[in-house]
Amino acid sequence: MKEAEVNRCQIQNWYPKFRSITIRTRFHMLPESFISYLTDDSGPFLLPDSVTNEDAMPNRVHNFEEEDDFQVSEGSDDEADTSSNPQSFPELEIEIMESIETLGGTVLPKLNWSAPKDAAWISPSQNLSCTCFNEIALLFRSSDSLVHDLCNAYDSCSDKVSSRPESFYLALRKWYPSLKPEMEFRCFVKSNELVGISQREVTTFYPILLSEKDLLKGLIEEFFDDKIRLEFESENYTFDVYVTKERRVKLIDFNTWCGSTLPLMYTWEELDKVHGECDDEFELRIVESRRCVLPGLKTAVPYDYLDVSSGSGWDEVFKKAEEELRNENLDEVA
Repeated sequence: MKEAEVNRCQIQNWYPKFRSITIRTRFHMLPESFISYLTDDSGPFLLPDSVTNEDAMPNRVHNFEEEDDFQVSEGSDDEADTSSNPQSFPELEIEIMESIETLGGTVLPKLNWSAPKDAAWISPSQNLSCTCFNEIALLFRSSDSLVHDLCNAYDSCSDKVSSRPESFYLALRKWYPSLKPEMEFRCFVKSNELVGISQREVTTFYPILLSEKDLLKGLIEEFFDDKIRLEFESENYTFDVYVTKERRVKLIDFNTWCGSTLPLMYTWEELDKVHGECDDEFELRIVESRRCVLPGLKTAVPYDYLDVSSGSGWDEVFKKAEEELRNENLDEVA
């Protein structure tokens, strides 16, 4: 993998070309003082001093499924005052709050490549939706995933010359509470050919995917051929999409081939063996039953603990519990 391939997957780089088919997003170049705040673990965890009235911000609900207009203007890339106190970023906060209001009052934040998905548990909303600057700061300071963007973005590059990009951007993406996790998919492209598609949320079994598998595969393949194949400059990469209830496909993100990108229902070894000569050969892989779910991302829990397939430890526990329950019922009857 080359640094150029990694750089193409930064959201501020690919968004201008694909903004008509993705989620409305505004950008803010982050000052070095804020980056230092995110990476500083030498002292207590303190949120920045707020300069805005967070309670005054609206909290509107939007329906991604029904919105047709994805043409948006670029957000401000002006750098905030780097002389601000490390625990106070007034200019940046004001700019961010203006963008949040423009995007409807609720946003999903991410850095150049990554969103703080592993920190959703600490958010008041228990997800990645944010309505103010401090909620974003809380997620970012609590996320281990963002360390990749901040310190290790080029670790997998054969021509690595730096450990971080020249600039960091905060991408604020319009929040849609109606999105269904079962309709998000990761697509794998090798030598400009679509060689595999995977269900994105692998921790849950969704019966609807069994009946719509072929339809969804066709929709995503057509979207790739029409919108992505000739537009994205890398030959090997992945991209995430969402399929709406109207069966329109929307681009969510680009990621590198291998590196820190998860292959989900595949392994990188088997994807590397696919040559893509025949489009009909690739699969859309989904969780076929409740016993086939995979562990969640960054759970820090061994797979054996979460494996519920036939013959697994949990399968035996469930069988034993059912047997004990039957024996208790028999004792009660007797």
